[in-house]
Amino acid sequence: HILPIYPAPVLRVTSIDLMKAKSGQNRKEHNTDKFQSEDLIIRRGQTFQMWITLSRPFNTSTDKLHLELKTGSAPVISKGTHVIIPLVEDLEDDRWEVAVVRQEDKKLLLSVNSLPTANIGRYQLTVHTVCPNGQATSKHDPANDICILFNPWCEEDTVFMDSEDERTEYVLNDVGLIYYGTELQIGYRTWDYGQFEDGILAACLYVLEKSGTPASGWGDPINMVRIISAMVNSVDDFGVVQGNWSGTYTGGSAPTVWTGSVEILKQYHSNKGTPVCFGQCWVFAGVVTTVLRCLGVPCRTVTNYSSAHDTDVSLTTDVYFDENLEPLENLNRDSIWNFHVWNDCWMARPDLPTGMGGWQVVDATPQETSQGTFRCGPASLTAVRNGQVYHKHDATFVFAEVNSDKIYWQRNVDGTFDQIYNEKKVVGHSISTKAVGLDERFDITHLYKHAEGTEEERIAVETACKYGTKAEAYTPPTSEDVSLEVSMDGTGPQMGSDAQLTISLKNSSSDNRKVLLHSQVAVIYYTGVHKATVQRDNTDVDLLPNEVKQLEWSLAYEDYKNELVDQASLMLTLSARVKETQQVLATQYSFRLRSPDLTLKPIGKAVVGEKMAVEISFTNPLPQTLKGVLFHVEGLGLMTAQTVHYGDIGSRASASVTANFVPTQSGPRKLLASLDCRQLTQVHGVVSIDVQ
Repeated sequence: HILPIYPAPVLRVTSIDLMKAKSGQNRKEHNTDKFQSEDLIIRRGQTFQMWITLSRPFNTSTDKLHLELKTGSAPVISKGTHVIIPLVEDLEDDRWEVAVVRQEDKKLLLSVNSLPTANIGRYQLTVHTVCPNGQATSKHDPANDICILFNPWCEEDTVFMDSEDERTEYVLNDVGLIYYGTELQIGYRTWDYGQFEDGILAACLYVLEKSGTPASGWGDPINMVRIISAMVNSVDDFGVVQGNWSGTYTGGSAPTVWTGSVEILKQYHSNKGTPVCFGQCWVFAGVVTTVLRCLGVPCRTVTNYSSAHDTDVSLTTDVYFDENLEPLENLNRDSIWNFHVWNDCWMARPDLPTGMGGWQVVDATPQETSQGTFRCGPASLTAVRNGQVYHKHDATFVFAEVNSDKIYWQRNVDGTFDQIYNEKKVVGHSISTKAVGLDERFDITHLYKHAEGTEEERIAVETACKYGTKAEAYTPPTSEDVSLEVSMDGTGPQMGSDAQLTISLKNSSSDNRKVLLHSQVAVIYYTGVHKATVQRDNTDVDLLPNEVKQLEWSLAYEDYKNELVDQASLMLTLSARVKETQQVLATQYSFRLRSPDLTLKPIGKAVVGEKMAVEISFTNPLPQTLKGVLFHVEGLGLMTAQTVHYGDIGSRASASVTANFVPTQSGPRKLLASLDCRQLTQVHGVVSIDVQ
């Protein structure tokens, strides 16, 4: 008799293997093998492989299947947040597709290709099967979620970077240097970015979620860095770090204590989006570098010395004096920060004219709003360099930071102001970042501006100023034959001792000149904001024809010790009038008092899983007791952040403290430490440890 033909039973997926091991092919090929996470982490625009096991062997003539990925709160196909991946014979670039590589009984090895413009984020994966007898969908399992990141290795991705050395530095390096101080006294500290540490990718994606922006915009790096720049500061959106420049840090950590971003991002995530207290510019910038490198956007931390903060979009930095050349503090709202730290990130700019891609400035320090939110960038470095400040985003503000002229105004008896002096070379010096592959400073000033004094640089400033609110500030100079300069010996004064500077006056005319010199020195926050005037002086100086006269200027420790704030910065403001010609001279000179470093000495052998210790020693440079000293220690692959409350350290006394730890990862590692107390900050140290 004839046997009936039964159609094959419904085809179901019994298991999925994403081959997501750190040392496996997927993670290695996608350059995500450094992430301390068990998820499948891939980069867009590249293929990855996976196994699926079915309830019966797959029949190519009657069975069909496709994959689905969903991300965000309301996945929609048209917005790219719900992706249907069809099964095809052969994979082609630039589209979502899946192909069968091989079949072993009930198992299929699939190769999946992703779009180079895909939204980044965490996707839920399901597999859909169809056969003559019906269809089935695999159950969603969070363990099979796929994290998709930007891909600087893929030419079709807008963040593509073609140098392998630069990708290694700007995407894969998890320890860096951040510069601070003043342009003549450049200081630096080591910073743990830690973008691959366990939980950091989850924290970065959480920051994106907290922004409340739709996941459909997360494929565009321009939009993404704008979100991150707004979200890293806590103003107006409960972002990651709360800024504080007051000098009082009760209820949080002083900004100088942090030695990396890991603690900050983990704390923000575990406290469900409560801003972490407290940060200043280098903390915001350090966190931005971590988040962008983690998500796959090449990024570096950049320090600008003598960084102007233009508050009125005039593209000039304005200083106002009264009739007697005394500074008018209530009007001096524009400030010049001793240093300001922000970020450069790398991407094409299809939204701007050709040639504007490459490095873009992003700044998360809340200074001014951009389209109503405290954020800044991405501003094209090329646009900034050429004064083309009309290109979005925020090129005007960045231009003023690095290349505005400083214009001095004097009040007349009737209350109007006249421009009395214009300093052209005071803003935007020694713009610094860590060199590629080396622990050295790389000066990138030339990328931000043409050389001072060149015709191109003047043209850039005057091009930019046409778009500012004080376009008429450029008037021809009067006869000027006396010049004024301030200089400092060596690396400058130490904290706890007297400060000394030299003022030079030069008469380049063939007549005698009498100069009335006003000086005042103020303690300033590193942001250029005035705290207190600590000394004032008036001197008459007689200059012979062609004479150069040097005046020694000094400030005693007694005069400044009670007024110092975090960064121990002082600013000398000089203004002078030449009696014979009525020429006006003015300049402002910032310097800092250097604090000593911590010395770190490893004790014992550095072997993974074996206990060892580090001894941290320090000598108090001040003739006074340091109260309530605390030490903070951390190191990627060595130890998570620890704080040791030490107590008091007497005048000029030495102290040491020992911290124990067990290394978890082998290879060259860095251990970082910082010290904090009310009288002394910005004290830190670092030691390299090779773990076997």
